[in-house]
This record gives sequence, structure tokens and C-alpha cells, in this order.
Amino acid sequence: MLVTVVALIIGLVLLVWSADRFVIGASATANILGISPLVIGILVVGIGTSAPEMLVSAIASSDGQAGLAVGNALGSNITNIALILGLTALLIPLNVQSKLISREIPLLIIVMLAGYFLMRDGDLGVMDGTILLFGFAAVILRQLWEAKHSSGDSIEAEFEAEIPKDMGIKAALGWLLLGLILLIGSARLLVWSAVDIAHFFGLSDLIIGLTVVAIGTSLPELAASVAAARKNEHDIAIGNVVGSNLFNLLGVMAIPGVLAPGPIDAAVMSRDYPVMLLLTGIFFLVARGPSKARRISRLEGGGLLCIYVAYIAYLAYDAGVF
Repeated sequence: MLVTVVALIIGLVLLVWSADRFVIGASATANILGISPLVIGILVVGIGTSAPEMLVSAIASSDGQAGLAVGNALGSNITNIALILGLTALLIPLNVQSKLISREIPLLIIVMLAGYFLMRDGDLGVMDGTILLFGFAAVILRQLWEAKHSSGDSIEAEFEAEIPKDMGIKAALGWLLLGLILLIGSARLLVWSAVDIAHFFGLSDLIIGLTVVAIGTSLPELAASVAAARKNEHDIAIGNVVGSNLFNLLGVMAIPGVLAPGPIDAAVMSRDYPVMLLLTGIFFLVARGPSKARRISRLEGGGLLCIYVAYIAYLAYDAGVF
């Protein structure tokens, strides 16, 4: 068991580091190729920070661990809002300025309701996964269209400030390739160790996906959001959460449907999905705020953290941990 725990820690650390290197390499490469900062921020960085969830879900699904893959997608969304956004706002209150983000949050709610409609029968099949993948492609195309027609949005300047400008093409491609290789390897290590630990303690793959794996794969978003907030790039901090949750629901959730179709744990629709919907609704109300003072305060961030702690405690109690 000691070897498994060490492997889990190594997998998590490598996953976070390699995701960061992958995003840096991809962003620098895209910048050298002349792609606009807004497109880089929305597409390259958005998919890059969701790469850990996608790879972990793909590996788990191919190994027949669909519960871990589903738990990873839902757990990451819950973690992104309640833990990451809550902790970031607790440290640094966040101002919401970007028109782009205010439009993305309602879209996130619509996508979540659509996902609930697809899975309400307790089954995640190939057709469900295919529909989610088409939705994923549609969201990407929509974001690219908006990027082209959203000149002057406050988030564009923030994205531009984050793009590496002093990196040559060889270095950029080198970090991109190294990050991708280590992402795949660390995701494989993380899935193996997480499943082994779950079986040792008698936990379901779903529970381990909702907790340990979800927190681990969400660490890149945590690092990106806190770093952006410290630089006063509040729209990026919030946009990381919105974009990642959209990609998780459509891209990550589609993977087990396509690779490992079948029934899902009943607790997903009765417990975890409603919690995700509730948190997203709270996120929407908080981020919108009064029309002239949209702000996520420390008090609101602390409230989100309290909800997350209560949710994890309930999972532990329900699983018989205490």
C-alpha cells in the first residue's frame, strides 16, 4: 500500500507539472503561429487545463473503470466551483468584468441541464457520449466565433499578458511534446494507484473519482486561478472555472459514454449531479451580482468552501469512512 500511495502522490505532482508545461508550450507555439490571444486563452489554455481530466477519464474508461471517469468529470466541476473558486475568492475577492464570461455561465447551466436530461435514465450510452462530443465541438466553434467578434473584451488583454513571448519555436514544441508525454504517463499512474487504493479501502470507483482524482486533476485550474487573481486578472481566474466545467461536462463526460457505455451509479443522479447544479446556480447568482458591482467576495468564497467541506464529509459518511 505504501508503494501505491507514493505512486499516487508522484502521479498527482507530475500531472500538475506536465499540464502546466503543456499549456505553456501550446500557448507559445500558437502565439508564434500568429493565433490571437483570445483564441489561445479560450481554446489552447481551456483545453490544456482540462487535459488531465480528459486523459484520466480516457484511461479509466479503457480499463473498464467507468465509475471513476464519471466521478472525475462531476467531481472536478464540483471542486472547481466550491473549492477552487471559493478558495481563490477567499484569498482575493474577484471582480467580474468580462461580458464574455457573463454569457458563458448561462451556457454552462444549459449544458448541465442537457446532460441531466441525457443521463436521467441512469445510463450513459454511446449515443449520449456522441451527443456530448458534438456539443463539445459546438461550444468550441461558438467560442472561436465569439473570440473573433469580441474585440475590446477585458479578458483579451489578460490573456495576452499570460502568453510566453520570449520562447522560440524549438523550446515551445519541446515543452509541448514533453508535457503531453508526461501527462499521459502520470494519468496512467494516477488511475492505477487510485483504483488500487479504492479497492483496498472498499470504496467505489465513483467515490475515489469524486474526491482524490477530481481534486488532483483540478489542481492545474487551482494554480491558474490563484496566479491570475494575484496578478489582478480576475476574469481569467473565473474563466478558468467556467471553461473547464464546460469542457468536463461535454468532453470528459462523453469519454466513458463512448469507450465504456453502460449504467451509472444511481447516486450520480440523486446526489452528485444535483450538488453540481446547485453550486453552478449559486455561482451564477454570485458572479452576476448587482449590475454595476459584480463581485465574488471573501464571504461568498468562504461559503462555497463550507459547502465543499460539507459535501466531502457527506461522501465520507455515506461510504462508511466514519
